[in-house]
Amino acid sequence: MRRRRRGGRRMKITGIETCVLTIPTVKPIALDYPHHKLVVAQVATDDGITGLGYSMAFGGGGAEAIKVYLDTRLAPLLVGQDPLFVERLWERMFRGDRGIKRQGVAAYGISALDIGLWDIAGKAARLPLYKLWGAVTDRVPAYGSGGWPGYGVDDLLGEAERYAKRGCRYYKMKIHHPDPRENRKRVEAVRRALGDGVRLMVDKLDVLGARRQAKLLEDFDLVWFEEPVLADDPAACAEVAQSIAIPVATGENNYTRFEFRELLDRKAARYLMPDVCRANGFSETLKIGHLAAAHQVALSPHVVHELSLHVVGALSNGFLVEWIDWTPPGSLRGNARVRGRTVPDSRPARPRPRARSRRDREIQNRLNGGPRHARGPFHCEVKRAVRSGSVTTLSTNFASVSFIMR
Repeated sequence: MRRRRRGGRRMKITGIETCVLTIPTVKPIALDYPHHKLVVAQVATDDGITGLGYSMAFGGGGAEAIKVYLDTRLAPLLVGQDPLFVERLWERMFRGDRGIKRQGVAAYGISALDIGLWDIAGKAARLPLYKLWGAVTDRVPAYGSGGWPGYGVDDLLGEAERYAKRGCRYYKMKIHHPDPRENRKRVEAVRRALGDGVRLMVDKLDVLGARRQAKLLEDFDLVWFEEPVLADDPAACAEVAQSIAIPVATGENNYTRFEFRELLDRKAARYLMPDVCRANGFSETLKIGHLAAAHQVALSPHVVHELSLHVVGALSNGFLVEWIDWTPPGSLRGNARVRGRTVPDSRPARPRPRARSRRDREIQNRLNGGPRHARGPFHCEVKRAVRSGSVTTLSTNFASVSFIMR
C-alpha cells in the first residue's frame, strides 16, 4: 500500500461530496418497500484516487438527516487528513460528538465515510478488500432473502423457487402474520415446494409470540430464527434463545461492538448479523466479527452483499451473505461463471481518469456487477446453476434500475 509519495508527502483528503440516491424496487417487493435510498459519500484525494462509500436507508427513512449530519459534523473531521490512516480517522469520527450516541443517524454517516476510506485503501493497494484484510476464502455462499409480509402465497413460492433455480441453497422468509398457525402454513408450503435441497430461515419480530411461534416450527430444521425480539432488549433475546430449539440470529439493528459484546456475553444468538451500512462501517463490522469468533459464533451480515461478502471472505467464522434480488430477472446482465456463489473480485482496482458522472457510473457498476474495466475493491457476482449442468450468470442486485438524483 502506498503511504507516502515522492518527497515523503502523504496522501491527503481534499474534499467530500455527498448525495442521496433513490432506488426504486419492483413488485412484489415494492408492495412493502417501494424504494430505498443510498446516502453516498465521494472522498477525493490529492493523489487522484477517489473513494466511494454509502449507507442504505431501508425504505428511505432518515436518509436526508444522515446526509446533513455527514456533511456538517463528520466530513470536516476528515478533510486534510491522510485517508490511509483509516483506524485513526474512524476513532476521530466515533469520538467527535460525545453527546451523540454512535447509533442511528451518526452510525449511518460514519459507515458511509469508513467504507469510502477503505475504498481508497483498496485502490491504493490494488487489492480487493477481503485480500487486504487477510483472505480466508474467495468463494462466499449466498442465501436468497425475501418472503415479505405483503406477499401472497403464490408470490412467496415463486420467489423461493427462483432463488433455488439460481443456485441458492438457503432461503429466508418473513413470518409476520399475527396468527402463528398461518405462519406455519406458509413455511410448510415453501418447504414442500423446495424439498430438502434448500434449507430455510425465518425472520420474525414478535416480543410476545416468539416462543410459541418457534415451537410450531421446530420440525422444519430451520437454520435460524431471526430477530425474535426488539434489538433494544438483549436480555429478552437471550431468554428466547435459551428457551427454543431453533438457533437465534440477530444484530441487524445493533450498531457497535459493545452492543454485540452484550449479546455474546448473554449467549443471546448463534449467528450475528451486523449491517456494514449501519454498524459504523467496515472497521467496526470487522471488530464485531473477530469478537464473535472468540465466542465461536458465526457471522452472517445483513443485506448489501456487495459490501458484506468482503467481510465474510476475511473472517474464519464468516457464514453466508444475504442476497435480495430487487430487480426483474429479465433485466440482469451476465458476468463470469461460478455455481451459486458470490465472488469477491480479484482484479486490481485502478482509479478512472474522467471525473464527470464518475460517481454515478461507479455506483451503478458496483451494485450491478459492472463491466470488467469498472471492477474495484467491492465488485462481486451472483451466479445461477441451471439443472442441465450449463451455467448461466446473473449480475448483482439493483441491476439496471434507475438511480434518481435528489
